[in-house]
Amino acid sequence: AYEFAAQAVLGSAKLVLETGSHPGELKDMVCSPGGTTIQGIKMLEKNNFRGTVMNAVITCVEKSRKM
Repeated sequence: AYEFAAQAVLGSAKLVLETGSHPGELKDMVCSPGGTTIQGIKMLEKNNFRGTVMNAVITCVEKSRKM
């Protein structure tokens, strides 16, 4: 499971860096309506994944400024 998750994140990051495309655009390109990937994304959005990641980054930046 760790390797699967790591490969998924790695692949997504590579696509963003190599294409210069917005992550939302890439999501639309790879997700089929009613498919497994979009169902997973819907669950992440339902549970405020994006906001959680943003808050984590903000917290890290604030901490680094205090160091």
